[in-house]
Amino acid sequence: MSAGVGAAPRPSTVDGFLAGDPDAEVRGVAVTMMATFDVLQRAAARGLDLVVSHEPLYFDHQGASDEVLAAERDPVHAAKAAFVAEHGLVVLRAHDAWHDRRPDGILTGTARALGWLDAARPDEPGVYDLPTTTLGALAAHVARSLGARALRYVGDPGAPVSVVGLQPGFVGFARNRHLLARPDVDVLVIGEGHEWETGEYAADAVTAGVCAGVVVVGHVPSEQEGMAEAARWLAGLVPELPVELVAAADPFRTVSA
Repeated sequence: MSAGVGAAPRPSTVDGFLAGDPDAEVRGVAVTMMATFDVLQRAAARGLDLVVSHEPLYFDHQGASDEVLAAERDPVHAAKAAFVAEHGLVVLRAHDAWHDRRPDGILTGTARALGWLDAARPDEPGVYDLPTTTLGALAAHVARSLGARALRYVGDPGAPVSVVGLQPGFVGFARNRHLLARPDVDVLVIGEGHEWETGEYAADAVTAGVCAGVVVVGHVPSEQEGMAEAARWLAGLVPELPVELVAAADPFRTVSA
């Protein structure tokens, strides 16, 4: 897939076929951020038998859990695998290549949905110069734009912010800290992070006056629009096939305290 999107191939990649017969005839393509059971059911109902997923099918980034769960007869794995087989679905993972595309396909789609494409720094992917707003208003805009129904943030809602770092998905504490510690970045918007690393650092950074805070979108909504970008690209590549975004639902809900 790397060659198709113009990205240099990695020596080792998680991309590739995860289930089904790669040689099977394709009637339609479902593009999704995460091939949840619900997404697979909706894809099959629409006659979309090739599922292009950004995240793994069986809950492990490297794919090692598939054989383990099968050997243990895990009921969730069994139900999902049986459905894939029964409906003749083929699941293809598109993670590394879509991120390695220049510009990054996930980052581009997310920024487009947020209305930030024109605010991007051309020499610093993931950093945006926005009109001054407040942390609370920024968080609300992100939640609305990305459909993040369980978004959380660290910091004073009234704190002024204008320079934003955006890191969809999960990139780890080291990269989060690098942006948070920069004196020119006011706030970091991430998909998810470890609370005992990024969360604690963000709380301390706010207290120390280093930054205004961190907005935690949720993994699925933070990358969903990046795969909408992939669906648009793929539809132009294979105009003879129906290509649809089958959105994964944000699995988390909130309660009023």
